[in-house]
Parts: sequence; structure tokens; C-alpha cells
Amino acid sequence: MIVKLTEIFISFIKLGLTAFGGPAMVAYIKELAVDKKKWLDKENFQQGVALAQAIPGATAMQVAAYVGLKTRGILGGVASFTGFGLPAFLLMLILSSLYVKTHKIPEVISVFTGLQVVVVAIVANAFLSFAKPVIKSKGEIAVAILSFLLFSLKINPFLIIIACFLLSQLIFKDRAIIDHKNSEVLNLKGLGVLFLIVFSGLIFLFFFDKTCFNLALLMMKIDLFAFGGGYASLPLMLHEFVERLRWIDWKTFMDGIALGQVTPGPIVITATFVGYLLKGFIGAAIATVAVFTPSFLIMAFASEVSEKIKNSKIFIRAKRGLLASFSGLLLFATIKFATAVSWDWIKILMVLISFFCLLRRISMFYVVITAGVISIFIFQ
Repeated sequence: MIVKLTEIFISFIKLGLTAFGGPAMVAYIKELAVDKKKWLDKENFQQGVALAQAIPGATAMQVAAYVGLKTRGILGGVASFTGFGLPAFLLMLILSSLYVKTHKIPEVISVFTGLQVVVVAIVANAFLSFAKPVIKSKGEIAVAILSFLLFSLKINPFLIIIACFLLSQLIFKDRAIIDHKNSEVLNLKGLGVLFLIVFSGLIFLFFFDKTCFNLALLMMKIDLFAFGGGYASLPLMLHEFVERLRWIDWKTFMDGIALGQVTPGPIVITATFVGYLLKGFIGAAIATVAVFTPSFLIMAFASEVSEKIKNSKIFIRAKRGLLASFSGLLLFATIKFATAVSWDWIKILMVLISFFCLLRRISMFYVVITAGVISIFIFQ
């Protein structure tokens, strides 16, 4: 049965509205695409997570794109990718406008104090639900621990991926699967059209506005090197826009990061804030599209060739290693979010109740909305 593009788009918009916790959302994407909708099987989904770990870009966004690509091709990928990121873009756009007009950003952020607590419950639950079916052997435990320790030591995420890949080739003994039926011809027509559209857009910006062109080019460059998720893009943005070009000052950029942390979706949505300050709505739109485009194109290509390589010994071992390393990342993220909260008995009670609700499979949408409403009254 062919899945409608509107169903993919609306499903991921709903998920994007509660996309707090960064990589933790991968577990909830799995719940949607594998458990509820049956768009993909578990093995196919895990293959997508492994690909998302190995290529640049925000992990949850990449996994969302993979689901759409496998379900309805390039158009499906655009639908899932756009739907998942749209709520974060719109909310960041509103908050950026408020920042420019009022500069009363601390009052705006205070509304999200309770959500920061819920994020801890979301990530902790995601770690348990993701790691349980993945960590099955001493080898996978070793890779997960190594990944956690390296992230804790602030090692470059790209180096962590390489280390886990190499380790997986040494410790896992999976053999290649011979599949004579897999003789599908690669279909790269849609990807070629998309690449042509992106290239044409850059040419248009070059003649339309040089600042917009440079903004787009820099955001695309940042995305290409954002191995290990959205957080990897922040030091690159700081270097380009604050230190090198001096388009914004350091304090303003940090305000943008703060807003990125209280909105749903990946932290790289800070690009919307930077673009808005430079060129208003047009700048925000250009920066947002540009900072996600290269990684989407790479995922579209990777998902296509994955069918050719999925039975190879190297990929089978790498998949086990990368999935285990992602479990280590989720554990690291859980602890990182927890230590960032100033705990008191109210927040401890809130996180425990939220975690229990998520364990009981109560919709994350209702958990987040309820916590947000309650926070308005108790965290003023």
C-alpha cells in the first residue's frame, strides 16, 4: 500500500512539535514508523540509524529523512524532513522576532523551565527503549561504554565514529550474506533533480544578494562538517559568524543557542536565529534550508546505495558498532541534560512522573504539553 505524502508530512509535524531531547527522538521516530505505522521493519530502521550516525547532520533529522525516503522516495524524504523540522523553525522564528523587538528573552525562556526537566525524562526513556534491543553482547557493551567515555572526554564526534567503526570490525564476527536477488539498479534521478534545484538556488542568491549567498554557503559548509549531530555545528557557527565575520557578537550568539535549547528539534535550529538577525524572515528561511540541505542530500544518496551494501560483512559489523555507539551517546546525553538542571523537590517529582508516564507509553505530546502548562504556574 502506497503511503500518502500528506500522511507522512502530518505525522512528522506532530512528532516535531514535541521533538525535545535531540538524538533521543530517534526512539520515538522508531515508535511511529516501525511500531505504529508499520512503514519500515526494525532491521531497515536500524540500518537508517547506523547511516545517520556515519554521515554529517542532526541525527534525529537524518533518521526522519530516512523514514520518508524509504517510504516514498525523494518526495517522501522531503515530506518527513520538512514536517519534522517545521515546528522548530516556526517557533524559533517567533522567538527571534520577540528577541529583536523586546530583548526580554529571560522571561520567554522561564516558561520552558519545566520542559528542561521533562527533557531529562524523555532522553532517559529513549536510552532505555533504544539500548534494550540493541545491546545484546559483550562486544556491543564495550562499544557503548567506549562511545560514552569518549563523548564524556569531549573527543571530536567524527573521531568517535571512526573509533567505533574500527572497533566493530575487530570484535564482531558477522559474515557477509550472499543475496543474488538484490540486483536493483540505483535510481538517482530524483536526487539529481534535487541537486540541480539547490545549485540553481545558490546561483540565484549570488545575483540577488551577496550576503544571503554567503550565509547559505557558510551554513551548507557547517552542515557538511557537523559529524556527531547538531551540537557539532555550534563551534563552527561561532567561528564563522562571531569570530571571523563578526556579523553578530558573542553574547547575542549565546542567546540564540539558549533559544535553540528551549525549542523542539535539533540545536542547529540556532541557524534560524542567526539568519533572522542578518536578513529578517528571508535570512531565517535561507539559513534554515541551507543548514539542513547537504546532510539531506547525503542521506538520500546513502539510503539509495544502502540496499547494495547492507549484506556486506563490513556494513553488518559497522551497523552493530554504530548502533551500540549511539546507545552510549544517549546515556551521555541523559547525564548531560540531568546535570544542567538546578534540581529541587518539585523538579525531581516532575521528572519522575514524566518518566513513569513515558514508560507507560503515554503520548509524549500530552506529557510535554501538560508539563508546559503546569510550568507556567509553578516556575514564575
